[in-house]
Amino acid sequence: MTKVYEIDPLQDERWVGFLEKHSSAGVFHSREWLRALYHTYKYGIAAVTTSGPGEPLRNALVFCRVRSWLTGPRMVSVPFSDHCVPLVESADDFSCLLSHLKRECDGGAEKYLEIRSGAEDYRGMGESASFCLHRIDLRPNVNELFHALHANCIRRKIARAQREGVTYEDGATEELLQKFYQLTVVTRRRHKLPPQPLRWFRNLIAAMGNRLRIRIASSPEGQPAAGIVTIRYKATMTYKYGCSDSRFHKLGPMQLLIWTAIQEAKDAGLFEFDLGRSDLNNAGLLSFKDRWGSTRSILTYVRYPAPQAPKTENISMDVAKSLLALAPNRVLRTAGNLLYPHVD
Repeated sequence: MTKVYEIDPLQDERWVGFLEKHSSAGVFHSREWLRALYHTYKYGIAAVTTSGPGEPLRNALVFCRVRSWLTGPRMVSVPFSDHCVPLVESADDFSCLLSHLKRECDGGAEKYLEIRSGAEDYRGMGESASFCLHRIDLRPNVNELFHALHANCIRRKIARAQREGVTYEDGATEELLQKFYQLTVVTRRRHKLPPQPLRWFRNLIAAMGNRLRIRIASSPEGQPAAGIVTIRYKATMTYKYGCSDSRFHKLGPMQLLIWTAIQEAKDAGLFEFDLGRSDLNNAGLLSFKDRWGSTRSILTYVRYPAPQAPKTENISMDVAKSLLALAPNRVLRTAGNLLYPHVD
Protein backbone atom coordinates (compact mmCIF):
# COMPACT_ATOMS: atom_id res chain seq x y z
CA MET A 1 0.00 0.00 0.00
CA THR A 2 1.39 3.39 -1.01
CA LYS A 3 2.16 5.60 1.96
CA VAL A 4 0.49 9.02 2.17
CA TYR A 5 2.12 11.97 3.91
CA GLU A 6 0.43 15.11 5.22
CA ILE A 7 2.36 18.35 4.75
CA ASP A 8 1.86 22.04 5.54
CA PRO A 9 1.96 24.10 2.30
CA LEU A 10 2.64 27.24 4.33
CA GLN A 11 5.89 25.76 5.67
CA ASP A 12 7.03 23.04 3.27
CA GLU A 13 9.95 24.36 1.22
CA ARG A 14 8.92 22.27 -1.79
CA TRP A 15 5.46 23.81 -2.24
CA VAL A 16 6.21 26.95 -4.26
CA GLY A 17 8.51 25.19 -6.70
CA PHE A 18 6.00 22.35 -7.13
CA LEU A 19 3.25 24.82 -8.08
CA GLU A 20 5.50 26.66 -10.52
CA LYS A 21 6.18 23.45 -12.42
CA HIS A 22 2.68 21.96 -12.33
CA SER A 23 0.57 23.03 -15.32
CA SER A 24 -2.74 22.77 -13.40
CA ALA A 25 -1.67 24.80 -10.37
CA GLY A 26 -3.54 28.08 -9.98
CA VAL A 27 -3.94 30.98 -7.61
CA PHE A 28 -6.18 29.01 -5.23
CA HIS A 29 -3.38 26.50 -4.61
CA SER A 30 -0.92 29.27 -3.89
CA ARG A 31 0.74 29.84 -0.53
CA GLU A 32 -0.52 33.44 -0.65
CA TRP A 33 -4.19 32.44 -0.93
CA LEU A 34 -3.82 29.78 1.74
CA ARG A 35 -2.01 32.20 4.06
CA ALA A 36 -4.85 34.72 3.75
CA LEU A 37 -7.38 31.99 4.59
CA TYR A 38 -5.37 31.00 7.65
CA HIS A 39 -4.92 34.53 8.98
CA THR A 40 -8.58 35.45 8.44
CA TYR A 41 -10.46 32.29 9.42
CA LYS A 42 -7.84 30.17 11.27
CA TYR A 43 -8.51 27.16 9.06
CA GLY A 44 -6.04 24.30 9.29
CA ILE A 45 -4.02 24.34 6.05
CA ALA A 46 -2.79 20.95 4.80
CA ALA A 47 -2.04 18.82 1.75
CA VAL A 48 -1.61 15.09 1.25
CA THR A 49 1.00 13.59 -1.08
CA THR A 50 2.68 10.29 -1.83
CA SER A 51 6.07 12.05 -1.85
CA GLY A 52 8.04 11.41 1.29
CA PRO A 53 10.18 13.90 3.24
CA GLY A 54 13.25 14.94 1.27
CA GLU A 55 11.74 13.84 -2.06
CA PRO A 56 10.55 16.28 -4.74
CA LEU A 57 6.77 16.71 -4.63
CA ARG A 58 5.17 14.67 -7.42
CA ASN A 59 1.53 15.18 -6.46
CA ALA A 60 -0.67 16.86 -3.87
CA LEU A 61 -4.26 17.42 -2.84
CA VAL A 62 -4.49 20.64 -0.83
CA PHE A 63 -7.36 21.29 1.59
CA CYS A 64 -8.41 23.17 4.70
CA ARG A 65 -9.81 21.71 7.89
CA VAL A 66 -12.77 23.90 8.78
CA ARG A 67 -13.72 23.70 12.46
CA SER A 68 -17.14 25.20 13.11
CA TRP A 69 -19.57 24.75 16.00
CA LEU A 70 -22.30 26.02 13.66
CA THR A 71 -21.82 23.94 10.50
CA GLY A 72 -19.61 21.09 11.71
CA PRO A 73 -16.01 19.93 11.04
CA ARG A 74 -15.12 19.28 7.42
CA MET A 75 -12.35 19.27 4.83
CA VAL A 76 -12.70 21.61 1.85
CA SER A 77 -10.40 21.94 -1.16
CA VAL A 78 -10.32 24.95 -0.90
CA PRO A 79 -12.71 27.36 0.93
CA PHE A 80 -13.82 30.54 -0.88
CA SER A 81 -12.08 29.32 -4.02
CA ASP A 82 -13.76 29.00 -7.42
CA HIS A 83 -11.80 25.88 -8.37
CA CYS A 84 -8.91 23.89 -6.91
CA VAL A 85 -8.11 20.73 -8.85
CA PRO A 86 -6.08 17.92 -7.27
CA LEU A 87 -2.52 18.20 -8.56
CA VAL A 88 -1.96 14.61 -9.63
CA GLU A 89 -0.45 12.93 -12.67
CA SER A 90 -2.10 9.51 -12.44
CA ALA A 91 -5.42 7.96 -11.45
CA ASP A 92 -3.62 5.68 -9.01
CA ASP A 93 -2.03 8.57 -7.13
CA PHE A 94 -5.35 10.41 -6.97
CA SER A 95 -7.18 7.32 -5.71
CA CYS A 96 -4.56 6.85 -3.02
CA LEU A 97 -4.81 10.46 -1.76
CA LEU A 98 -8.59 10.44 -1.90
CA SER A 99 -8.83 7.15 0.02
CA HIS A 100 -6.63 8.59 2.77
CA LEU A 101 -8.97 11.56 3.27
CA LYS A 102 -12.09 9.40 2.99
CA ARG A 103 -10.85 7.33 5.90
CA GLU A 104 -10.82 10.46 8.07
CA CYS A 105 -14.49 10.98 7.23
CA ASP A 106 -15.30 7.32 7.85
CA GLY A 107 -13.63 7.56 11.25
CA GLY A 108 -15.97 10.37 12.27
CA ALA A 109 -13.35 13.12 12.49
CA GLU A 110 -14.91 15.02 9.58
CA LYS A 111 -18.50 15.62 8.51
CA TYR A 112 -17.48 15.48 4.85
CA LEU A 113 -14.77 16.10 2.27
CA GLU A 114 -15.50 18.52 -0.59
CA ILE A 115 -13.37 18.89 -3.73
CA ARG A 116 -13.99 21.88 -5.97
CA SER A 117 -13.38 20.37 -9.36
CA GLY A 118 -15.12 17.87 -11.60
CA ALA A 119 -11.99 17.06 -13.60
CA GLU A 120 -11.33 13.60 -12.16
CA ASP A 121 -13.16 10.31 -11.62
CA TYR A 122 -14.66 10.83 -8.18
CA ARG A 123 -16.10 7.38 -7.52
CA GLY A 124 -17.95 7.16 -4.23
CA MET A 125 -18.54 10.93 -4.12
CA GLY A 126 -21.66 12.88 -5.02
CA GLU A 127 -22.32 16.26 -6.61
CA SER A 128 -22.81 19.02 -4.05
CA ALA A 129 -23.04 22.03 -6.38
CA SER A 130 -22.47 23.05 -10.00
CA PHE A 131 -21.42 26.38 -11.48
CA CYS A 132 -20.46 27.87 -14.81
CA LEU A 133 -16.85 28.97 -15.27
CA HIS A 134 -15.93 31.60 -17.89
CA ARG A 135 -12.40 32.07 -19.26
CA ILE A 136 -10.99 34.33 -21.97
CA ASP A 137 -8.11 33.14 -24.15
CA LEU A 138 -5.66 36.06 -24.34
CA ARG A 139 -3.55 34.67 -27.19
CA PRO A 140 -5.38 36.59 -29.99
CA ASN A 141 -4.15 40.15 -30.57
CA VAL A 142 -5.82 43.01 -28.72
CA ASN A 143 -7.91 44.08 -31.74
CA GLU A 144 -9.29 40.55 -32.05
CA LEU A 145 -10.06 40.48 -28.34
CA PHE A 146 -11.89 43.81 -28.59
CA HIS A 147 -13.98 42.79 -31.60
CA ALA A 148 -14.97 39.57 -29.81
CA LEU A 149 -16.79 41.73 -27.25
CA HIS A 150 -20.54 42.20 -27.63
CA ALA A 151 -21.07 45.35 -29.70
CA ASN A 152 -23.92 46.90 -27.71
CA CYS A 153 -23.55 45.54 -24.19
CA ILE A 154 -19.76 45.77 -23.89
CA ARG A 155 -18.05 47.85 -26.58
CA ARG A 156 -20.71 50.56 -26.55
CA LYS A 157 -20.60 50.75 -22.74
CA ILE A 158 -16.79 51.07 -22.74
CA ALA A 159 -17.07 53.93 -25.22
CA ARG A 160 -19.74 55.63 -23.12
CA ALA A 161 -17.67 55.36 -19.95
CA GLN A 162 -14.77 57.02 -21.74
CA ARG A 163 -17.00 59.68 -23.29
CA GLU A 164 -18.82 60.52 -20.03
CA GLY A 165 -15.57 60.98 -18.12
CA VAL A 166 -15.67 57.91 -15.89
CA THR A 167 -12.29 57.80 -14.14
CA TYR A 168 -10.12 54.77 -13.42
CA GLU A 169 -7.59 54.09 -10.66
CA ASP A 170 -5.90 50.97 -9.38
CA GLY A 171 -3.55 49.84 -6.65
CA ALA A 172 -3.74 48.20 -3.24
CA THR A 173 -3.93 51.18 -0.89
CA GLU A 174 -6.19 51.52 2.12
CA GLU A 175 -8.02 54.35 0.35
CA LEU A 176 -8.88 52.14 -2.62
CA LEU A 177 -9.84 49.28 -0.29
CA GLN A 178 -12.29 51.55 1.53
CA LYS A 179 -13.89 52.59 -1.77
CA PHE A 180 -14.09 48.97 -2.85
CA TYR A 181 -15.57 47.83 0.46
CA GLN A 182 -18.16 50.60 0.41
CA LEU A 183 -19.31 49.29 -2.97
CA THR A 184 -19.15 45.69 -1.71
CA VAL A 185 -21.60 46.45 1.11
CA VAL A 186 -23.96 48.14 -1.37
CA THR A 187 -23.77 45.19 -3.76
CA ARG A 188 -24.20 42.49 -1.12
CA ARG A 189 -27.23 44.34 0.24
CA ARG A 190 -28.70 44.33 -3.27
CA HIS A 191 -28.17 40.56 -3.36
CA LYS A 192 -29.56 40.19 0.20
CA LEU A 193 -26.27 38.81 1.52
CA PRO A 194 -23.75 40.00 4.14
CA PRO A 195 -20.39 41.30 2.88
CA GLN A 196 -17.14 39.44 3.37
CA PRO A 197 -15.16 40.61 6.43
CA LEU A 198 -12.99 43.63 5.71
CA ARG A 199 -10.09 41.78 7.35
CA TRP A 200 -10.29 39.12 4.58
CA PHE A 201 -9.46 41.72 1.95
CA ARG A 202 -6.72 43.25 4.10
CA ASN A 203 -5.14 39.83 4.64
CA LEU A 204 -5.45 39.00 0.94
CA ILE A 205 -3.72 42.26 -0.01
CA ALA A 206 -0.94 41.61 2.53
CA ALA A 207 -0.42 38.04 1.27
CA MET A 208 -0.63 38.71 -2.48
CA GLY A 209 1.50 41.85 -2.65
CA ASN A 210 1.73 43.32 -6.15
CA ARG A 211 -0.12 40.36 -7.67
CA LEU A 212 -3.39 41.87 -6.43
CA ARG A 213 -4.96 45.02 -7.81
CA ILE A 214 -8.06 46.86 -6.63
CA ARG A 215 -9.56 48.63 -9.64
CA ILE A 216 -12.07 51.44 -9.08
CA ALA A 217 -14.16 53.35 -11.63
CA SER A 218 -15.75 56.59 -10.41
CA SER A 219 -18.47 58.80 -11.81
CA PRO A 220 -17.55 62.17 -13.36
CA GLU A 221 -18.47 63.68 -9.97
CA GLY A 222 -15.94 61.43 -8.21
CA GLN A 223 -18.33 58.93 -6.60
CA PRO A 224 -17.17 55.26 -6.62
CA ALA A 225 -19.29 53.53 -9.27
CA ALA A 226 -17.78 50.06 -9.62
CA GLY A 227 -14.85 48.05 -8.33
CA ILE A 228 -13.13 44.76 -9.03
CA VAL A 229 -10.26 42.79 -7.49
CA THR A 230 -7.94 40.93 -9.85
CA ILE A 231 -5.12 38.57 -8.92
CA ARG A 232 -2.27 37.64 -11.24
CA TYR A 233 -0.73 34.19 -10.86
CA LYS A 234 1.56 32.51 -13.39
CA ALA A 235 0.02 33.08 -16.87
CA THR A 236 -3.50 33.89 -15.61
CA MET A 237 -5.25 36.99 -14.32
CA THR A 238 -8.28 36.12 -12.20
CA TYR A 239 -11.24 38.43 -11.68
CA LYS A 240 -12.24 37.37 -8.17
CA TYR A 241 -14.51 40.06 -6.73
CA GLY A 242 -16.76 42.69 -8.28
CA CYS A 243 -19.14 45.29 -6.90
CA SER A 244 -21.03 48.31 -8.16
CA ASP A 245 -23.50 51.07 -7.40
CA SER A 246 -26.56 50.46 -9.60
CA ARG A 247 -27.16 54.21 -9.97
CA PHE A 248 -24.16 54.35 -12.31
CA HIS A 249 -24.65 51.14 -14.32
CA LYS A 250 -25.76 53.09 -17.39
CA LEU A 251 -22.34 54.77 -17.56
CA GLY A 252 -20.54 51.45 -18.14
CA PRO A 253 -18.02 51.54 -15.23
CA MET A 254 -17.83 47.74 -14.87
CA GLN A 255 -17.22 47.26 -18.58
CA LEU A 256 -14.43 49.85 -18.43
CA LEU A 257 -12.80 48.11 -15.45
CA ILE A 258 -12.83 44.61 -16.92
CA TRP A 259 -11.61 45.73 -20.35
CA THR A 260 -8.77 47.72 -18.75
CA ALA A 261 -7.77 44.62 -16.75
CA ILE A 262 -7.89 42.44 -19.88
CA GLN A 263 -5.65 44.90 -21.74
CA GLU A 264 -3.18 44.93 -18.85
CA ALA A 265 -3.12 41.12 -18.76
CA LYS A 266 -2.55 41.00 -22.51
CA ASP A 267 0.25 43.58 -22.36
CA ALA A 268 1.91 41.53 -19.60
CA GLY A 269 2.00 38.48 -21.85
CA LEU A 270 -0.53 36.45 -19.87
CA PHE A 271 -2.44 33.67 -21.64
CA GLU A 272 -5.76 33.65 -19.81
CA PHE A 273 -8.27 35.92 -18.08
CA ASP A 274 -10.41 33.97 -15.61
CA LEU A 275 -13.84 35.58 -15.14
CA GLY A 276 -14.69 33.23 -12.28
CA ARG A 277 -17.65 31.07 -11.42
CA SER A 278 -21.34 31.96 -11.71
CA ASP A 279 -24.47 30.26 -10.40
CA LEU A 280 -26.18 28.31 -13.15
CA ASN A 281 -29.49 29.98 -12.33
CA ASN A 282 -28.10 33.52 -12.56
CA ALA A 283 -29.08 34.16 -16.18
CA GLY A 284 -28.09 37.83 -16.08
CA LEU A 285 -24.53 37.20 -14.90
CA LEU A 286 -24.08 34.27 -17.28
CA SER A 287 -25.16 36.46 -20.20
CA PHE A 288 -22.85 39.29 -19.08
CA LYS A 289 -19.82 36.98 -19.00
CA ASP A 290 -20.76 35.34 -22.30
CA ARG A 291 -20.49 38.75 -23.96
CA TRP A 292 -16.74 39.04 -23.34
CA GLY A 293 -15.76 36.46 -25.96
CA SER A 294 -15.25 33.94 -23.19
CA THR A 295 -15.57 30.17 -23.18
CA ARG A 296 -17.95 28.42 -20.79
CA SER A 297 -17.30 25.21 -18.87
CA ILE A 298 -19.17 23.46 -16.08
CA LEU A 299 -17.53 23.41 -12.66
CA THR A 300 -18.77 20.66 -10.34
CA TYR A 301 -18.12 20.35 -6.63
CA VAL A 302 -18.24 16.84 -5.16
CA ARG A 303 -18.50 15.51 -1.62
CA TYR A 304 -17.81 12.39 0.36
CA PRO A 305 -20.05 11.07 1.77
CA ALA A 306 -22.38 12.00 -1.08
CA PRO A 307 -24.98 14.57 0.02
CA GLN A 308 -28.48 13.23 0.48
CA ALA A 309 -30.10 15.98 -1.61
CA PRO A 310 -29.03 19.14 -3.44
CA LYS A 311 -29.00 22.33 -1.42
CA THR A 312 -32.21 24.36 -1.58
CA GLU A 313 -33.25 27.61 0.01
CA ASN A 314 -36.10 27.34 2.52
CA ILE A 315 -38.59 29.85 3.86
CA SER A 316 -36.30 30.73 6.78
CA MET A 317 -33.52 31.64 4.35
CA ASP A 318 -35.89 33.83 2.34
CA VAL A 319 -36.92 35.67 5.50
CA ALA A 320 -33.28 36.11 6.56
CA LYS A 321 -32.40 37.58 3.16
CA SER A 322 -35.31 40.02 3.35
CA LEU A 323 -34.16 41.19 6.77
CA LEU A 324 -30.56 41.62 5.57
CA ALA A 325 -31.76 43.81 2.70
CA LEU A 326 -33.27 46.21 5.27
CA ALA A 327 -30.47 46.09 7.86
CA PRO A 328 -28.14 49.05 8.52
CA ASN A 329 -24.62 48.76 7.09
CA ARG A 330 -23.07 48.07 10.50
CA VAL A 331 -25.45 45.13 11.01
CA LEU A 332 -24.58 43.76 7.56
CA ARG A 333 -20.86 43.98 8.31
CA THR A 334 -21.31 42.34 11.73
CA ALA A 335 -23.32 39.52 10.13
CA GLY A 336 -20.51 38.94 7.65
CA ASN A 337 -17.88 38.87 10.39
CA LEU A 338 -19.90 36.32 12.36
CA LEU A 339 -21.02 34.04 9.52
CA TYR A 340 -18.13 33.79 7.08
CA PRO A 341 -15.84 31.67 9.31
CA HIS A 342 -18.59 29.01 9.29
CA VAL A 343 -19.46 28.98 5.57
CA ASP A 344 -17.22 28.28 2.61
